[in-house]
Amino acid sequence: MVLTQKNLEDILGFVEKSINNLAKETFENLEIEGGIKGMENFLQNQFDVRLENLLGAKNSSIHHLESQMKNIVIQRKQNIFEEIFNQYKN
Repeated sequence: MVLTQKNLEDILGFVEKSINNLAKETFENLEIEGGIKGMENFLQNQFDVRLENLLGAKNSSIHHLESQMKNIVIQRKQNIFEEIFNQYKN
C-alpha cells in the first residue's frame, strides 16, 4: 500500500494525541528516572515506537517514506515536543 500524505497526517494526529496523553500522565506521576531529560527521552522513544507501529499497520515504515514525508514527520515531531515541554516547564 502506498502511504498518502493524508494517511500520514491521520497517523501523526493519532500519535500526537497519544503522546500528549502519555506526557500528561508522565508529568503528573513523575515516575521516570533522569528527571525532565529522562521524560523527554522516554516520550520521544514512545513517539517513534507508536509511529512505526501505525505505519506498519499500513504496510509501511519510516524507512519507506519519501524524503518530503520524512520531513513532515520530523517537523511535526519537533512541534509536538516543543509544545509539550513549553507547557510543562511553566
